[in-house]
Amino acid sequence: MGYSAMSTFDDRRDAFEKKHAHDEKIQFKVNARANKLLGQWAAEKQGLVGEAADEYATSVVKADFEEPGREDVFRKIVTDLSTISNEVEIRSEMEKSLNEARQQVLKEK
Repeated sequence: MGYSAMSTFDDRRDAFEKKHAHDEKIQFKVNARANKLLGQWAAEKQGLVGEAADEYATSVVKADFEEPGREDVFRKIVTDLSTISNEVEIRSEMEKSLNEARQQVLKEK
């Protein structure tokens, strides 16, 4: 009887760990997609098109690897758009890109 309870506990723990790993993977995809969308928006604000816009969007995605959270991305965008945009507009666009990315990733599941 003790073995069965332990097996059930192990099964639940394994299921929880798998769900946690899946949730982390989804969140990573959402954040990367949000940063790309934000990068595309910022590229457009700067008048970048084509390959230059794609490269800029990729640089925004890479900026997110500097530290946990999205403040590293915010600092990059604020610096790059200092003469074009303001912090309120950028924060608003960050929220919008996160929501849009979440919807896109969840539709893909």
